[in-house]
Amino acid sequence: MASVTYDHVTKKFSGETTAVNDLSLQVHDGEFMILVGPSGCGKSTALRMLAGLEDVTDGDIKIGDRVVNEVPARERDIAMVFQSYALYPHMSVYDNMAFGLKMRGTPRSEIEGKVKDAAGILGLEKLLQRKPRQLSGGQRQRVALGRAIVRDPQVFLLDEPLSNLDAALRVETRINLQKLHQRLGSTFIYVTHDQVEAMTMGDRIAVMKEGVLQQVAPPRELYDHPVNMYVAGFIGSPRMNFIPVTLDGKTAKASGFSVEFSSAPGIEKGVLGIRPEDFDEQPREGGPRIDMKVEVVEVLGSDQFVYGKVGGDDVIARVDPQFKVTPGDTMKLGLNMRRLHLFDAETEKALN
Repeated sequence: MASVTYDHVTKKFSGETTAVNDLSLQVHDGEFMILVGPSGCGKSTALRMLAGLEDVTDGDIKIGDRVVNEVPARERDIAMVFQSYALYPHMSVYDNMAFGLKMRGTPRSEIEGKVKDAAGILGLEKLLQRKPRQLSGGQRQRVALGRAIVRDPQVFLLDEPLSNLDAALRVETRINLQKLHQRLGSTFIYVTHDQVEAMTMGDRIAVMKEGVLQQVAPPRELYDHPVNMYVAGFIGSPRMNFIPVTLDGKTAKASGFSVEFSSAPGIEKGVLGIRPEDFDEQPREGGPRIDMKVEVVEVLGSDQFVYGKVGGDDVIARVDPQFKVTPGDTMKLGLNMRRLHLFDAETEKALN
């Protein structure tokens, strides 16, 4: 096991395209770190630099105390799992898992022990003689994980490993990956564009945008205390409501309601951030009264999401699934003021 350090790391491609810009990030020994963001944000490039598949333009990457910028990929003692599985189609499951060890010259008896141990962890014992074409997507993903486990690396790198799985299998594999991390105690760095994967799996999450690290924190802290509108909107499903407001002292006025703060925020134009679950089915005493014209209702078993207009703004509210509401209704909502977010409209930075 080992820690990983990105020390002011930058990656530029031909044409001076900057994929990763001055990334500084410390991944602790044994941590499950998530790199999350939309396509093109630099997260996979950051992972590929750590793996030795891309050169570093500037800065240093360390595994433990060793700078690995010039260390060949095969000597970095890492294992990478790709979304494509990258299995050899002509080899059995056993041979796919054993291949890397054979290339190292590992004794046959040791290979057999490591493959059987990994197969036991991943539930692959009965599949060792099958070829990849005889396996489901979830089974192939487990083989790819098994190939990484047998190498006993210092760091596991996982690049969108669940993208090719259906929804039910993604949930199952997500849980199995967390169990695997707990069992191995190794350092995991996991890249995804899916904020649900990020929130449910990571010890900490690093949110990236256009090559720049925006915030790194545990999932709950990211959700409750985003540093800017980008993080606030990316983390959470459905996404946070953003409502433009003008401020006059302590009063913030939206197109359909106003709220009073305990002190003046000190700006003239802001954006209120309200998560869907922070609306109340009834206005609170002394709090704002919000009239919402209902347009669409989604009932999802344990959840009910209501989409509509408040003044001229589009709003999503999460309400009790037993609450009776239909399109065309006008709902009178309250607001949990303790959960309200306020952002500077110009800088998009959080103010509270």
